Amino acid sequence: MLDHLRRIFIAIAIFACAGMLYRQWRLDQPGYGLFQMLAGVKAPVEPTPRTANGSPKLRDEDVPTLAKISQESAKLASAVLPSVVSINTVSAEQVRDVFGFIRYRAAPGLGSGVIVSKEGHIVTNYHVVQNFVVVDKIPQIKVTLDDGTSYAADFVNADPALDIAVIKIKGGKKDFPTLEFADSDQVRTGETVFAVGNPFGLAGTVTRGIISATQRQLSDSVSDLLQTDTVINPGNSGGPLVNVRGEIVGINVAIFMGAEKVHSWQGVGLAIPSNNAKEALQSILKQGVPESGYLGIEVQGQPVKVDSTTGGTIVGAMIESALPGSPAAQAGLKTGDVITKFAGRNFEDIRGLMLLIRKARPGQQIPIVVVREEKLVTINVTIQPRPVGK
Repeated sequence: MLDHLRRIFIAIAIFACAGMLYRQWRLDQPGYGLFQMLAGVKAPVEPTPRTANGSPKLRDEDVPTLAKISQESAKLASAVLPSVVSINTVSAEQVRDVFGFIRYRAAPGLGSGVIVSKEGHIVTNYHVVQNFVVVDKIPQIKVTLDDGTSYAADFVNADPALDIAVIKIKGGKKDFPTLEFADSDQVRTGETVFAVGNPFGLAGTVTRGIISATQRQLSDSVSDLLQTDTVINPGNSGGPLVNVRGEIVGINVAIFMGAEKVHSWQGVGLAIPSNNAKEALQSILKQGVPESGYLGIEVQGQPVKVDSTTGGTIVGAMIESALPGSPAAQAGLKTGDVITKFAGRNFEDIRGLMLLIRKARPGQQIPIVVVREEKLVTINVTIQPRPVGK
């Protein structure tokens, strides 16, 4: 019996010693002690000392091209942003109340614009400001500069067919920062461009992309537009599309929504070429109203098909008369001529031709291709200002 008890005490002593030795060893290790491990509580671990090397993986010298692009993109943004404004408007929106009566309520709108004169003239889209209201003789148009300064603005005039409007800052300084127009006829597919504006009300936003295509025509518009993959969203309308020199190559006007009518960017943005915007601006500032082109012809109401010596059938607009003294008559266009191209552009219907003529600027010499006695003939016509009432 005593022998048995002695063995038990010896076993307990050995187990106790082993436990103490194990506990001491665990305390010297990071992590859990014996009792902490049994309790499920993590012991505090001293952080392992770390010495930073103090240098990035790569230096500018290792990636000189990328570093240069990054630096120059930032430089361009800082040069362009002071000339780009956010535009906020208040318009009257029709709503029908529960009794069926039409009421009007104030509806806020937003867009972008670019300052093009030191006096504060701003080019934007017509659809950005077309429905503004006037309260106590004050147009409800407010522009905010990149530095946060806000001003009221007056509506000067617009070219609705081109979707270009001109507004002017009221008061404030007389030396506003401006951007210059580039020659959009020289813009090439693949050229790097930047869109600057106020998407979703996020002022001072800059995105980068390329010109995806030029002379892009939409099915519901005869206007030639620039296509870009630069990110453009609602609120960018009216803001500038600029080249790497900070010059305006286009005025952002729309995004392609596709069949699903998705109202967000899908990689296809559209901009009005700078030459068109500049011509509209100059016309509005010079004449007070946008000048519309005049040819002076009357045509049949429906397109006609005619044969030519080219061996094919051509669709065009048949001239019924060239008005006496008009640019068309002076150039030699006559009854029976079928216009197939205007300034090198095709048209799908009579309305398309009329819009092309109206968009032409007075003083421009336009080549017009006609089918006359089954032959293709090119006649150059100098466009004149549209007479009042025509």
